[in-house]
Amino acid sequence: MKTVLITGGSRGIGRAMVELFSKKGYRVAFTYKCSGKAAEELSLATGALAICADTTSENDVKKAVAITKEKLGNVEILINNSAVSHFSLFTDLSLEEWRAIFSENVDGVFLYTREALPDMINAKCGRIINVSSMWGIVGASCEVAYSASKAAIIGMTKALAKELGPSGITVNCIAPGVINTEMNARLSDEDITALCDETPVMRLGAPEEVAAAALFLASDEAAFITGDVMNVSGGYIT
Repeated sequence: MKTVLITGGSRGIGRAMVELFSKKGYRVAFTYKCSGKAAEELSLATGALAICADTTSENDVKKAVAITKEKLGNVEILINNSAVSHFSLFTDLSLEEWRAIFSENVDGVFLYTREALPDMINAKCGRIINVSSMWGIVGASCEVAYSASKAAIIGMTKALAKELGPSGITVNCIAPGVINTEMNARLSDEDITALCDETPVMRLGAPEEVAAAALFLASDEAAFITGDVMNVSGGYIT
């Protein structure tokens, strides 16, 4: 079975991915930054390799990929999931906050992808799956920086898919809707109700449903799919 590296794998969507890919027999490594206890518990429960790494640090990214290769083999599937959100009026957003969001959400995708690619290119095979957001497609009020960073990931996905197709590597993107994770815990009950009302299936999504989409995109059955943005939004985006 193939080796998969999942960034930001200790909580939420990333955790669900670690659990699912491990259950399906993949060799799984995942990164975390601050959630040491959660990462340790997940590693013990699944057998996945937990690696402490800062997504914004070039040295940490190199280390994470090197450890994965040493322990599990070359990264054959890369899932760029790590992200931070930010909620504020655009006029209250500082340059430092803007740069921090892009550093985590966009630079991290660039760094991990660049580090994992040489082995994929040599093997003429690979899967890169980037986790964006439906807000990267339609935008969200008071989340301009987050929306912009997620839109950048979509553009990166489409361009890289064209560049890497001849090398046998697919590059796809998942755009989750409102998922029941800690990232959305700041939303009020009224906000949740309103979002559910605007979603055709009338509920929040589960992390496991996003993980299932990633599992499909990583499979042999998805070999002819690249440059795609898969909406997992309960019909919010059509």
